[in-house]
Amino acid sequence: MTQKKQNGNIVAIVMMIALFGMIGFVTNLAAPAGTIWKNQYEGSNFLGMLGNLMNFAAYLVMGIPAGKLLARIGYKKTALSAIVIGFVGIGVQFVSGMATGDLGFAIYLLGAFIAGICVCMLNTVVNPMLNEIGGGGKKGGALLQTGGACNSLLGTIAPIFVGALIGEVTKETAFSDVNPVLFIAMGIFAIVGIVLYFVNIPEPAISKAIVDKSSKYSAWSFRHFVLGAIGIFIYVGVEVGIPGTMKFFLESNGILPAAAGTVAGTYWFLMLVGRLAGAGIARKVSSKTLLTFTSGVAIILVLAAIFSPISTKISMPVFTGSAFAWEQVPVNALFLVLVGLCTSVMWGGIFNLAVEGLGKYVTTASGIFMMMVVGGGIIPLVQNWIVDITGNNFMISYWLPLAGLVYLLFYALVGSKNINKDIPVE
Repeated sequence: MTQKKQNGNIVAIVMMIALFGMIGFVTNLAAPAGTIWKNQYEGSNFLGMLGNLMNFAAYLVMGIPAGKLLARIGYKKTALSAIVIGFVGIGVQFVSGMATGDLGFAIYLLGAFIAGICVCMLNTVVNPMLNEIGGGGKKGGALLQTGGACNSLLGTIAPIFVGALIGEVTKETAFSDVNPVLFIAMGIFAIVGIVLYFVNIPEPAISKAIVDKSSKYSAWSFRHFVLGAIGIFIYVGVEVGIPGTMKFFLESNGILPAAAGTVAGTYWFLMLVGRLAGAGIARKVSSKTLLTFTSGVAIILVLAAIFSPISTKISMPVFTGSAFAWEQVPVNALFLVLVGLCTSVMWGGIFNLAVEGLGKYVTTASGIFMMMVVGGGIIPLVQNWIVDITGNNFMISYWLPLAGLVYLLFYALVGSKNINKDIPVE
């Protein structure tokens, strides 16, 4: 490999890892920012989660088109397009802070949706590109783990940063208070976009697997895939809903946004820890065993959170907005934070089980999976609607993610079995 190509690859790797981080940052920006809008609408948790819904709704709209765009214009142009869209999406959210009332909220929701389109497109680019630059195999896998770590790290920072900027939330708190976060996001998008435009990077081979359109079979013909697609919908909803709702729960119990954001950020930090540990564990343990164990433990933790008295407190390290300190928080939050260790490895397990034996239908299946990520917007929204109709009884709302975890345990034990082995897949 020439020195010039090596240098180009290093720059490309750095940019892809940066974009991996931006996926986590932009995704985790919506829920904590929703605290501001929530308090402008009589404390409605449902409305506070609408921005998160719009962010994930983009996957339903863009999941399959993003893959087709990738096949048509390639990885670099798709990444550049995503960066431009992301810059615009964050910019629209900035504009929402200049408006007031329903108009400002509507503009914010539009910006969250546009940013979601960006994140969906980036997800179709960064994984295969990092794997290709790394040469596949263990080195490619190591780069993906590094990218995933950066994703979790910035996902951890987002709620802490937003909480620190918001401070004490009142009806007078404006969305413009989080402008520094938006400026940083736009700045990173702009820098990475400019550098990416001028750098030559490898174009990973795009699968050209051809599926006979006249065939009576498709990915939907496999029961274990259909149940797995439902599993991904549920999993992403559980993954996002647990920390997002927990932040509202802590704030309703007198914890300031910065401290509540830190506790929620700890969930994402434990996902980082789980992903790093899971990379080694996954080489020795089957996806079925791993999903069975993690969903079982997560069920126990959520049950512990639901039935523990809110009056029982425990000290947790938090960022107060100016310094780190120990804060007394309901013990329920600790149990919910620990679920992050379990959810960290579920995506890979569900995906592997769902596509096993699909052969030529895997490409289509991957596109469907991307669409099912919309669960990350719908389930948390329903969970917070439950909070509203039960008079801010947050722990009752956690029966919804608990039901989702029970489904994932069922899928691991029963639903993941391929009973359609008679379908030709070559």
